[in-house]
Amino acid sequence: MAWTVFHAITFLLTFFSYAFFHATRKTFSNVKTTVSEEWTPSPYNETQCNNETCQPYDVWNSHHLFQKQGEDTEFLGVLDAAFMISYALGLYISGMLGDRFNLRLVLSFGMCSSAICVFVFGSLFEWIHFYNKYMYVLIWILNGLLQSMGWPTVVAVMGNWFGRSSRGFVLGLWSACASVGNIIGALMVSSVLDYGYDYAFLVPSTVLFAGGVLNLFALVPSPKDVGLPMTDENKQIPTETEEEYNRTGSVNATQVESEPLLSSSSDDKISSGSSNSDKAVSLREAICLPGVALYSLAYACLKLVNYSFFFWLPFYLANSFSWEESTADKVSIWYDIGGIVGGTVAGVISDRFEKRTIIVIPMLVLAIPSLFIYSQSPNNLTINGLLMTIVGFFVGGVSNLISAAIAADLGRQGPVAGNQKALATVTGIIDGTGSVGAAIGQLLVPAIQKTANGNWVPVFIFFMIMTFLTGVCIFPLFIREVKDIRKHYRCSWFQGFHRYPLYSDNSFESDDEPVIINAAEDHVS
Repeated sequence: MAWTVFHAITFLLTFFSYAFFHATRKTFSNVKTTVSEEWTPSPYNETQCNNETCQPYDVWNSHHLFQKQGEDTEFLGVLDAAFMISYALGLYISGMLGDRFNLRLVLSFGMCSSAICVFVFGSLFEWIHFYNKYMYVLIWILNGLLQSMGWPTVVAVMGNWFGRSSRGFVLGLWSACASVGNIIGALMVSSVLDYGYDYAFLVPSTVLFAGGVLNLFALVPSPKDVGLPMTDENKQIPTETEEEYNRTGSVNATQVESEPLLSSSSDDKISSGSSNSDKAVSLREAICLPGVALYSLAYACLKLVNYSFFFWLPFYLANSFSWEESTADKVSIWYDIGGIVGGTVAGVISDRFEKRTIIVIPMLVLAIPSLFIYSQSPNNLTINGLLMTIVGFFVGGVSNLISAAIAADLGRQGPVAGNQKALATVTGIIDGTGSVGAAIGQLLVPAIQKTANGNWVPVFIFFMIMTFLTGVCIFPLFIREVKDIRKHYRCSWFQGFHRYPLYSDNSFESDDEPVIINAAEDHVS
């Protein structure tokens, strides 16, 4: 299907919708240092003077959450973990909601309601001087549930509009929306942070709410809503293929042209209920699709690393190198820039090879030494930014590819190729499982850093271990794809050999018609 103006509008709307989601999510990590100072007492012991008026210590610090400095770090980790746990659970639910209700309505509701939560958490509570640990955790848990409505719905909309032939490039480029959102969020925060951290929450939440209203009136979830044909893999399975599927429980790769890049004829059996294009698949049916479970486990390990950078990178830079928080926010952008380039390059190359995992594994292998080198970065803005970009290229790039292009491939596999009510569920499973790993990471990172007496090197060693485990989870898929490529090129060689027949030794000595010896057939016999 040729691209139209609707494709461009859909690309931009979904891109910036999730970018705004991430901008509001990034706000909290960018203001951790300032929030930490606001939530803990001042360093003065007896009095604190303001405009030549001195007040007793207990009165001046009565609004703080903690009695002494240092107690806030673990609570910040608890907030991150609470958000990620609720976000992970919400993804499983939101994926099914997206497949059962209008994607446009689910996305718009998630954007507007999440914007309200962010505003209440960071701005309203500060304006009314309301400080309560339990309310902060409760609001942040609710925010995680509402933010989970974003990713499954936008990926499903993109999967409806763009087919697999260009998905690696398109979704590889489109998946930069998270990194662009991080950059937007960092720039928003750094521009208004001097006025107070409450304004750092106000601006992104306002933009997110406006984006939700825009989607409500402008987003078109599917080509059929405007009378356009569906993408190539949304075609129904041919009758003979359905009969084969119902008989064997699997679909041969040669029978379905719309087979995704991550499946093969030897895939495990799948519930036949998922072949119904009018029925939303269940969680069990979606998990049983080939590759979904393995990539979900792999993404749990990798998203732990990626989101640890997301949540803790500005905090790490400010504490390890004593940089101002606004400077740390701006430098942290380079990690996202590396992720944008890495995801796009990986998508283009995987389109060329028509395989994904053979690109993912080498990038993961190179990510491990890049993490170690970055952990030894000197106190230099240029060198740190360069090394950070390299880490973002490998870690963030692979994360973008898995969460977008690979998730779309897995949700459009042979038996569910014509089913528009499977992609959001599959995306929710992969991203939800990844978010569980990310939530665990937000508890482990501050614990490891505290155990190491403020040393961040053990944290980076932990990141390298998790990156290695990511590759271990999907290594069976890598082996299968390598075998498929070898088989493909072996068949291509025989086909080329068949194109140029050999003649017998006496063919040129005889006046009779030369005897043709088919080399390929001779080899097979």
